[in-house]
Amino acid sequence: MYKIKTLNSISHVGLEALDKTRYVVSDEIENPDAILVRSAKMHDYEVNPELLCVARAGAGTNNIPVEKYAEMGIVVFNTPGANAEAVKELAICALLLASRNIVGGIEWVRSIADKGDEVAALVEKGKAQFVGPEIKGKTLGVIGLGAVGAKVAHAAVALGMTVYGYDPYLSVDAAWRMSSEVRHAKDIDTILKNSDYISIHVPYLESTHHMICASNIYKMKRGVRIINLARAEIVCDDDIIKALDEGHVACYVTDFPNGKTAGHPKVIPIPHLGASTPESEDNCAYMAAKEIKEYIENGNIINSVNMPAAYLPRTGDKRICVIHKNVPDMIAKITAAVSGAGLNIENMINAGTKGRAFAYTMIDVPAIPAGLEDKIRAVEGVVRVRTIR
Repeated sequence: MYKIKTLNSISHVGLEALDKTRYVVSDEIENPDAILVRSAKMHDYEVNPELLCVARAGAGTNNIPVEKYAEMGIVVFNTPGANAEAVKELAICALLLASRNIVGGIEWVRSIADKGDEVAALVEKGKAQFVGPEIKGKTLGVIGLGAVGAKVAHAAVALGMTVYGYDPYLSVDAAWRMSSEVRHAKDIDTILKNSDYISIHVPYLESTHHMICASNIYKMKRGVRIINLARAEIVCDDDIIKALDEGHVACYVTDFPNGKTAGHPKVIPIPHLGASTPESEDNCAYMAAKEIKEYIENGNIINSVNMPAAYLPRTGDKRICVIHKNVPDMIAKITAAVSGAGLNIENMINAGTKGRAFAYTMIDVPAIPAGLEDKIRAVEGVVRVRTIR
């Protein structure tokens, strides 16, 4: 039986994807083979030597020490796209909230609720203070055209907006799926200079830290409205607040409010609701469970954030899985250990990504003689070896 530990409440839809005759799932398991997690902080979490992988039921992995786990041979998965529909819907909602001052209007109506029969007349008299522009005919700049950004771009086109999209890492497959009505921005300045609204959909990385800061904000149109449903740290709080105070930015919608932004009158602080739908939680849990299952049972890596993707159909009775440093001559040394044991290699795959420290090799063999794992493990640069029988 494989042991799966949950660090948060996980949707039953995901848990049901794990065969109960092969998996035991609980939040009380010791020495698990895999961990299912949502928001629990794992940076100080003490992992056991048997742990093979961690699957985050969601896209962001800031709560997981991704690189540390790579060095330990622990694969970290996330679930890109599983919550894309939910975040897209919130982004469209944010466009409208940023335009029409709906939140301010609602708060004002609540403030006069005690006026009784006078409320209706007061509403007609006071509603002009909440007038805001329509989004049809306006220009939206989408930064990041992954699973969420592409959906937002397409939805905005359908709503009559002119849409520019910028993503220097856009994959060929994603480009094929992109509507021809989304205008390709070759650089971020095209987005900044042309957009009435800007919606951010990039992961939080060292390269995206404070991507939206003073140097970029003041390239934008005066009165721009900015939507950040990605991560708080992508936008510099101090710079956005200064721009709001000056009127250069008309409104800032964030799904990650904090002490600096939550109380500002021109900030719409949403309490991290991007993926907070039952459908999204089900989708994320199911995808995370399937990633664990595929890795544990077949060694295949799908949607990992710290290891290269690798998929090899099963052609042999036994499989050897090796996580190793991404350096020259590793394949020759590993296959030499296999052939030295008198085995024929029936199929294999090596996956490595340029600039990434670790690579991954799977080898199908007819048998696994005693001592083979130790021989491969002894190869300098090998981080982890396991066999699937």
